[in-house]
Amino acid sequence: MFTEKDLQQIARHGLTPEAVERQIENFRRGFPFLKVVRAASPGDGVRLVDAVRADEAVARYERAAGLSVVKFVPASGAATRMFKELFEFVNDNKRGKGIDTLLENIEKFAFWPELKAVLPAGADDRATVSAIVGEGLDYGRKPKGLVTFHAYPEGARKAVEEHLVEGAEYAAAGGVARIHFTVSPEHRAGFEALLAEKVPVYEKRFGIRYDISFSVQKPSTDTIAVTPENEPFRQDDGTLLFRPAGHGALIENLSEIDADLIFIKNIDNVTTDARRGDTIRYKKVLAGILLDLQERAFEYLRALEVGGAELAPIAAFIENELCVKLPERYDTALLRAVLDRPIRVCGMVRNEGEPGGGPFWVSNPDGTESLQIAESSQIAPDDLPLMRSATHFNPVDLVCGVRNSQGAKFDLRAYTDPSTGFISSKSAGGRELRAQELPGLWNGAMARWNTVFVDVPITTFSPVKVVQDLLRPQHQ
Repeated sequence: MFTEKDLQQIARHGLTPEAVERQIENFRRGFPFLKVVRAASPGDGVRLVDAVRADEAVARYERAAGLSVVKFVPASGAATRMFKELFEFVNDNKRGKGIDTLLENIEKFAFWPELKAVLPAGADDRATVSAIVGEGLDYGRKPKGLVTFHAYPEGARKAVEEHLVEGAEYAAAGGVARIHFTVSPEHRAGFEALLAEKVPVYEKRFGIRYDISFSVQKPSTDTIAVTPENEPFRQDDGTLLFRPAGHGALIENLSEIDADLIFIKNIDNVTTDARRGDTIRYKKVLAGILLDLQERAFEYLRALEVGGAELAPIAAFIENELCVKLPERYDTALLRAVLDRPIRVCGMVRNEGEPGGGPFWVSNPDGTESLQIAESSQIAPDDLPLMRSATHFNPVDLVCGVRNSQGAKFDLRAYTDPSTGFISSKSAGGRELRAQELPGLWNGAMARWNTVFVDVPITTFSPVKVVQDLLRPQHQ
C-alpha cells in the first residue's frame, strides 16, 4: 500500500506504517456509537450544590497548602468559523441578518478603535467588513486568543488577556499563576509578543508572577486522510495527506503538564471583570469538590492495599460520590481499578439551546456504568431523543486531578477510549476526502477517568462562536 517515499513521510510525522493502517481500518470499519443508558440529570449524575456546600468547597480549595496548579487553555487554530459569515459577504457578496447586525452595531465592538484606524476614507460596508477579516485587522487568519474581545476604560483586552486575569484570581498558587496555552506553530510568535507586553501589566495589578508556557499539537497525533472509497488520499504531488486530529490530540500535551490540579477552559469562554464573580467562585467550588473526592479515594485505596477493608462503604462511595455504578457482583480488584484513575469534576450548565455535548450515563465493558460527555455524533440515531431530553450541556469547564495516591502523574494516554473517534467529510484542492479525529479531549480522551458533574450557573458560560456574540451583555 505504501511506497518508500510514503514510509519516509510517515516516519517524519512520528508515525509507524502499522499506526496509519489502523487509522485506515477505522475509516473502513467506522466507530461504534456510545452505549448510552440515559442523560444525566439533577440527582442522577448532576450534583446540585447549595450555597453552604459551595462555601465549604471554596474554603477547601483555598486552604490547600503546597498545591501545584496549572490553567490549560486550548488556543490552536484560526478563528475561521467566528468570521465565516464575514468571508461570505466579502468573497461572494452574500449578505444576511448577521452582517446587518454587525454593521449597525460596529461601534459597540471593542475592536472598533483599531478598525477605525485602518479603514480607508469613505469605506463602504464591504470594505469595512473586509478590513476586519482581511488587510487591516486580519482577524480571518488570527486565532481567537488574539482577537480584541472587551473594552475597558484603561484599554481594550484580547481574549488571551482575560485568561491572564482569570488565572490570577483562581489558579495562582504560592504567588505564581501558571498558564499553558496550546497554539499553532504559525500563531505562537503573535501570542508571545502580546504576552511579553501585557504580562508585566497584570503582574503589577495582581501582585503575582505569571509562568506562561506553550505547546503545539504533535505531528505524531495527525491522521491520514482517505478518499470516499477509503484509499489513502494523495495530493497533486503524490504525497499522502495528513491532517490535525482535533482537540483530542491534546491529551498528549495535557499528559506532559506537571501539576496536582489542572483547570481546562476554552479560549473563547471569557467575560468582563464586572461579570466574572460567578466564574471565579465556581472554579474554586469544582476544585474543592475534586480535592475532597480525591482525598477520600486515596484513603480507600490505601485501605484496600493493606487488606481486610470492609468493601460495602467503599462501593457506596464509588457509586454515590464518584458516580460509577458497579455490577451486582464486584471484587476488590474492580474497586481498586475504579479508585486508581485520574479524576475530573466538570461544571455543567442548564440547557438553553447552546451547541455542545451533554452529560450521559454510559455502559462500559467491565460491567460498570459511568458518566461521560457525549456529542450528538457519538449517539445512535435511535438514542438521539435522550440527547434532546438532556437538562444540561457541556461548557468545557473542567478541573482535573492527574496524580495517583503515591503522588506520581498518571499516564493520561492510558485512560482514553480509542473507539470513540469521529469521521467527517472534508475537501482538499476541490476533491472530496474523509477525515478522522481522535476521541475528543473531554469526550473519549477522558472516557476512563472518574467523572463528576456539578450544576454551575449559566453566568459562568459566555462563549464567542461568531463575532456577533461579542454584542451580548457578557461581552459589553
